[in-house]
Amino acid sequence: MITPSTLQPFLASTLKSTDYSGLGKKYSGKVRDVYIQETNKRRILIATDRQSAFDILWCTIPLKGQVLSELSSFWFRRIEDIMPTHVIAFPDPNVTVGKELKMLQVEIVVRGYLTGSSKTAAWTNYAAGVRNFCGNTLPDGMVKNQSFASPIITPTTKGEDDELIDPAGIVAHGYATKDQWKEIEEKAFALFERGQHVARERGLILVDTKYEMGYDEHGILTVADEVHTPDSSRYWIAESYPSRFEVHEEPESLDKEFFRLWLRSQGFEYGGFRPTITDEVRLMLGAKYIDLYERVTGERFKIPTETNVAERIRKNLQSYMIE
Repeated sequence: MITPSTLQPFLASTLKSTDYSGLGKKYSGKVRDVYIQETNKRRILIATDRQSAFDILWCTIPLKGQVLSELSSFWFRRIEDIMPTHVIAFPDPNVTVGKELKMLQVEIVVRGYLTGSSKTAAWTNYAAGVRNFCGNTLPDGMVKNQSFASPIITPTTKGEDDELIDPAGIVAHGYATKDQWKEIEEKAFALFERGQHVARERGLILVDTKYEMGYDEHGILTVADEVHTPDSSRYWIAESYPSRFEVHEEPESLDKEFFRLWLRSQGFEYGGFRPTITDEVRLMLGAKYIDLYERVTGERFKIPTETNVAERIRKNLQSYMIE
């Protein structure tokens, strides 16, 4: 088992950002650096070790980028029978090469449980009295971490700050037609059902997740970015969930909700106090990411033999340079 102490040597060499001239036009997301190659109609996604929460970039987590990329690789192979994926190749443990798509301007969030602590989370809104949640009518009397009768979709817009939106709003803003949204919903529920099935076999609960989708050059709906990673999803330990739920304890989580809850426990508030992230917390979260990888895949996580991740990526992407 990989422990926080195992990751100690990688604390000083985390991948905070990349700068590869000749790889394409770069823009940086919360976690990924993306290089767009317009002539080749592909984009190269490099998963860094950056850690975000509550729309804030806090620190870096040892080997997190490798976990995200390799977990996405695992999941993309297991959902390609449900819908096309953007994947072209995985030339490095931190890198995905994908087809360029016309991306939807909404994120498709699927939820199986009433939980969460961010401003767009189901529980945050429910506790504030919201019962019509993104077009879903929620009954009174539910409690935190309770399962919904069936999964629901709660889309959010893309931008500096994610905003909740319902299907009617999506159509009204021209983000998708009614027919397009119907297909998007069907595919999202099918992906989530597959994710929950695989997780259940591994003793986990896939609680909720976020999908990014777009259309390829033939107008075919395609899933992109990442699938069922601990940054886009919430996972709980299945065995302990019932007993902890019964006594109103938080489930055992294997995702960045651990970090969100830690921030809250330290006094974090939007626009207010920001706690200092200790190396102990960074190492603990790194170990949790790897633990989730091993639980989901049933495989041992491969610790790199070299610490210079940026140079390794550069070497592995030589054939993708365009200038």
